[in-house]
Amino acid sequence: MEFRQLKYFIAVAEELNIGRAAHRLHISQPPLTRQIQQLEEEFGTQLFLRTARGVELTEAGEMFLRDARNIRDLMTQAVERVREAGQGKRGKMDIGIFGSGILDVIPKVLHAFRASHPNVEIALHQMSKKEQIEALRQHRIIAGFNRMLAPLPDIASEPVMIESIMVALNEKHPLAAKAAILLRELAGQPLILFPSGARPSFIDKVWALCAGAGFEPEVAQEVGDAPTSVALVAAGFGLSLVPEAASSLSVPGVVYRRLANAPDAVVDLSCIYRNDESSPLLHAFLQTIREFREKQGERR
Repeated sequence: MEFRQLKYFIAVAEELNIGRAAHRLHISQPPLTRQIQQLEEEFGTQLFLRTARGVELTEAGEMFLRDARNIRDLMTQAVERVREAGQGKRGKMDIGIFGSGILDVIPKVLHAFRASHPNVEIALHQMSKKEQIEALRQHRIIAGFNRMLAPLPDIASEPVMIESIMVALNEKHPLAAKAAILLRELAGQPLILFPSGARPSFIDKVWALCAGAGFEPEVAQEVGDAPTSVALVAAGFGLSLVPEAASSLSVPGVVYRRLANAPDAVVDLSCIYRNDESSPLLHAFLQTIREFREKQGERR
């Protein structure tokens, strides 16, 4: 049985007249009659009774009509799903996440994408930069979010936004009384740096900023991520330089201050992906990121 024959049978069953069904299908009556006869021969039973007015469904025909409509609807849905997948509107995306971006920017991007692509399933995976790159190369994820990616021949990146770097400090610290802090005022202060692990990373950015202000940071701790760093600030272990997204962490005893006269105190957040990836889903996701970036630029 061909899908075409299914459509022919449904048309005849709904019209109960070969002539009207043929007109609806834009074919002549003889080939339509032959297709119905072939179906009846294949099933070994009559589907229609011929009458003076046209045709009537037999009991077998009534049963087949219910199934035929279900099959037609499933085929229609399948075609639509395939079409949407080809347009980047349906499917599954595995995305690697890491760092303070998940506290603010990344959820906003994901929300914007889900709003325009409700039929796309998104699975998030906590991964370091090194793990994201490995997972991209192994096709286990389609994209990742990270900062300060060193150039790689097979990995591309789409900028999401540039964030200011802020100082997280205990509310009882003398510098907490200031509205903005000069970098050189951090000289001699115990600093909590993150993330530990593969370089280049945010730690390198902090070292570069301190060097530009004429001092080396006094490292109190190196930890894995921004939340741990902020928690140690609350406990009085020292101060920390953090991306602005981390300032959304509301931890008792911790306040955030901007850096004064420090135009270089910024850090990127980018979406990384394989540069040979042709998935319509990825390209739709990247377009959402570009639109998000443009809107953020308009608000500044």
